Amino acid sequence: MLSAARSISIVALLLSTLTLLSAAQEPGDATGSRSCKAPEHRQFDFWIGDWDVTNPAGKPAGHNRIESILGGCALRETWTGAAGSHGTSYNAWDRRRRRWHQTWMDDDGLVLRLEGALRDGKMVLEGETLDSSGSALLNRITWEETGPGAVRQLWEVSSDGRKTWRVVFDGRYRKR
Repeated sequence: MLSAARSISIVALLLSTLTLLSAAQEPGDATGSRSCKAPEHRQFDFWIGDWDVTNPAGKPAGHNRIESILGGCALRETWTGAAGSHGTSYNAWDRRRRRWHQTWMDDDGLVLRLEGALRDGKMVLEGETLDSSGSALLNRITWEETGPGAVRQLWEVSSDGRKTWRVVFDGRYRKR
């Protein structure tokens, strides 16, 4: 039978080893910290807020709430469309792959997995889905801060390998 002191030493050694293994598997930012303090984690912060969303003609499209969660490591979107639809997305900087990632799901059963980066001041995320016939459809969503308390979200799709794009949604965000 092990003494209490020896048992505590073994547990401490195991915990220390697990901590080192965890740190080795999840690299930190430039300072070695595993928190989300790197500047890349702040690139999408312009989208944080409580928003009224309209189409380009000014007609209400819905309400969107974007909040920072998990200590600034992710953003959560909560969408309510003007006609009553609902959706949610989770967005985060993937430091291993050096890409932004979004997973969107809504009450119509749509799931989008998008990845991308900040390009020329615009967040551009893309991902493939299938249309109703099973053909590949490329989704590209661009968010751009257009002024104080204003963001534009443009969602486009291409079914011909990026040759042409069709606008699915053009939302103009204004902070409440």
